[in-house]
Amino acid sequence: VEVKGLEFLGGYGTAVLAFLAVAIYVPLNTWIAVKLGRLLERLNVRMQQAEGSYRSELITFLRRSFHVAASHGEDVQKSMHDRLYVDIDKTWGRLNIVNTSYTSFELIYNFVGARIVAYAPGLLSFIHNRLDYKGYITGSEMVAQLISQCSWFIHVMPAIATLRANSQRVTELANAIENVQRPREFYQQTGRSDFSYASQNPVFGLTIQKLELAHQGEDATPFLSAANLRFRRGEWTFLKGESGCGKTSLIKAINGLWPYGRGTIVFPEGVTNFYAAQEVKLQQVSLKQLVCLPGSENDHSDTQVAAALHKAGLGDFIEHLADESREGKIWDQVLSGGQKQKLVVARIILQQPGLLFLDEATGALDPDGKIAFHQAIKDNCPNVTVISVMHEAVPPRSLSGEEFYHSVVAIADSVATKKPLAPSLPRELTTILTQPPRPTEDKWLRFRRLKQK
Repeated sequence: VEVKGLEFLGGYGTAVLAFLAVAIYVPLNTWIAVKLGRLLERLNVRMQQAEGSYRSELITFLRRSFHVAASHGEDVQKSMHDRLYVDIDKTWGRLNIVNTSYTSFELIYNFVGARIVAYAPGLLSFIHNRLDYKGYITGSEMVAQLISQCSWFIHVMPAIATLRANSQRVTELANAIENVQRPREFYQQTGRSDFSYASQNPVFGLTIQKLELAHQGEDATPFLSAANLRFRRGEWTFLKGESGCGKTSLIKAINGLWPYGRGTIVFPEGVTNFYAAQEVKLQQVSLKQLVCLPGSENDHSDTQVAAALHKAGLGDFIEHLADESREGKIWDQVLSGGQKQKLVVARIILQQPGLLFLDEATGALDPDGKIAFHQAIKDNCPNVTVISVMHEAVPPRSLSGEEFYHSVVAIADSVATKKPLAPSLPRELTTILTQPPRPTEDKWLRFRRLKQK
């Protein structure tokens, strides 16, 4: 219909005004909806993070509830939960406000679009009697339908915001998993990680050269260095030093579990490693599988596993090899700290590693238990190379008084040095001590005997 003042458009005046109104109204409100949608997305992500932190803390609390009760830390734990829940509550409140605001915006948008914007283009023609009432209403409703059809993004924006928030969290997890597949490149982003691992003839044992360990950061100063350490096949070495000097970090670095630093570690070729940590956490699987870890329970027969348990001092549990629990409790709850460390001995005996790393692996055992721990390994793994971290100044000995360990790596002033456990004596002195000469008589004693004659 022709519109007064826009006669140059002819009979398309009303249609042009209608399309112009839609072209201005819908994009403008879509831009507002996008802004609100981004705010909803950020709040959804924040809500997921707050809920995840709270659930994680509840799971952690379930595992350490005994320690909290023993230390009477209920008030501290409660304040921590209150702080985490307040974060959830505040984020949830803000999310509700934004959702309500968006719903109100959408209702106002629909009303204005259907009752004002849709009826405005034909209003001039209707006032000047160039358009009858029926045509005016029909045309306006068609414009309202056009606005509604072009408003799909506005109507689904909350769902899009939720989808983007969920996809962002999943994408972050996928990227994190992908990044840790290349640990060296991952750690080089936040510090210096330049470890080199190689292999050599087993006769030469384990060699560590120009090793430096540091913390995160490009300019971090090394807290431990070792110029040249060599561990022969079958040699037992224990690490000693003050708490926090880097004993555990050294063992982790040898096993590729320390991220920052540099150095060369050369392993004996074809030799398997075994790392025994101080704290033992057991999975919810059968006892046989726990002994066979990291392999499968099908790799060893029941007889072999039972023999390993018996030699480790856990013979009372042989009849429960196929059980995942005992008396309604999983093995991680059934076994004490000392029994878990004996379970580690059973793993060592069963798997016969060539390199054994003990990271305070006897901390939960009494003195006799520590001796039995070492003796079981000594008797059943005769050619194993052992590197052990202990807090004792003197390592344990066998019941017969023989030394288990041959050498010691002492860490002092951030430097690790290796030396024999008992310094060797000169050959002449050793001969004198083992075969002392017959003592000669003093002159006064010989003179007295001659006088008596």
